[in-house]
Amino acid sequence: MQTRPDSQPTLIRFEDVSLRYRQPDAAVDALVLQNLSFAIPAGGFRWLTGPSGAGKTSVLNLITRAARPASGRIHLFGLDAANLNRRETALLRRRIGVVYQDFRLLGHLSVFDNIALPTRIARWPEPRIQADVTDLLGWTGLKEKSACRPAQLSGGEQQRVAFARAVVGQPKLLVADEPTGNLDDAQAERLLLLILALNRLGTTVVVATHNARLIARHPAPVLELAAGRLRPADA
Repeated sequence: MQTRPDSQPTLIRFEDVSLRYRQPDAAVDALVLQNLSFAIPAGGFRWLTGPSGAGKTSVLNLITRAARPASGRIHLFGLDAANLNRRETALLRRRIGVVYQDFRLLGHLSVFDNIALPTRIARWPEPRIQADVTDLLGWTGLKEKSACRPAQLSGGEQQRVAFARAVVGQPKLLVADEPTGNLDDAQAERLLLLILALNRLGTTVVVATHNARLIARHPAPVLELAAGRLRPADA
């Protein structure tokens, strides 16, 4: 797999970042990430890997501003994330697409309307929504499923809907949390090829996975976590 050179401007930078989670019955907060420092260039692709409980989802939550660090600094799109107000944070999140492991589709909406939801929240003109969602349905192989509800889809189809919803707003950054965890090898490969196609168009991508075979088939720089710490690249 070809990745974009790291001479590109930095899109994500962690500087000595740690994260704690509050535990209701514990005397002290749990330290889940410790002293993470790394940088990802604009247009880059990174695998984020490690065993269950290593902190992969926590890193993605920090990138998407769903969590705040206990210490250290995070820079996103050249901005110090700690200094953003609520409006600036909302605008930044619109530049980020998220593919969740558990899909998070709305069961009462059709495939078309699930994909269109972010654009309707952003108040795009309806003709543009119709055109862009229709294009994505074709690109992801879901055109025949447009009117279906999520319960009528296979797991692989639901994951493609979740992917289409994440990218319909043309994000500059895509983060995917174990997007192939519930898929067989053929489905996982198909979804990854869609993600790689988006990366080739210039979107920065971070994919959290424990699927070593997928990483081996598509080599790219790896951020490997172990017990909340980053392992050195040559370890």
